[in-house]
Amino acid sequence: MNENHAEKILQLLKKTFTMPKWVTSNRDPFETLIVTIISQNTADRNTAKAFENISKQFRIKPEVLANAETNQIEECLRVAGLYRNKAKTIRQISKIILEKFHGTLNPILSLPFEEARKTLLKLPGVGPKTADVILLFCSEKPTIPVDTHVNRVAKRFGLAPQNGDYEMVRQSLQSLYNPKDYLSVHILFILLGRKYCKARNPLCKHCPVNALCPSKQLYTK
Repeated sequence: MNENHAEKILQLLKKTFTMPKWVTSNRDPFETLIVTIISQNTADRNTAKAFENISKQFRIKPEVLANAETNQIEECLRVAGLYRNKAKTIRQISKIILEKFHGTLNPILSLPFEEARKTLLKLPGVGPKTADVILLFCSEKPTIPVDTHVNRVAKRFGLAPQNGDYEMVRQSLQSLYNPKDYLSVHILFILLGRKYCKARNPLCKHCPVNALCPSKQLYTK
């Protein structure tokens, strides 16, 4: 797939969807980290509810969550999947950030991209997607987080190899798009995946970019 075709897809998505207001706001790195940990293997609605619960119970600060009782965090996250593991991870990661990084992620985010990414990946519960979300949203680092929607949409458009793993999909997309558009690619692919390019029974006939999609014939027979 060439860059010209990839750009046509992006421009059409920009005309179709409005970027959510929260995308342009300043994101707190630690809050973003906690939300992203909660979101792992969890539906968006349950993620939002769990974060609302924990925000009512605690200030979302490393010094607070590091000293919270694990069972209290668990209770807040019960609506989310794997809540026991996530509660343990949140307490553990809060302690590390408090003790090793003086209670802030800023020392990590001020590092060059690759070094910052490696440092984040050493933290418990932080995989590539979580690291990339923090880097993109909180310090405008040049990366495209690949969640399930981005992965699916990229492969159906032929923008990434069908058997590609996380890194292969990320690198494929980044090679096709300008770094200034990485945030838009991430958000717009998610919006398309949620509304039209669903995992099961995608709505290809109604999809605003179906003319540019090589996979539509697989689902419109």
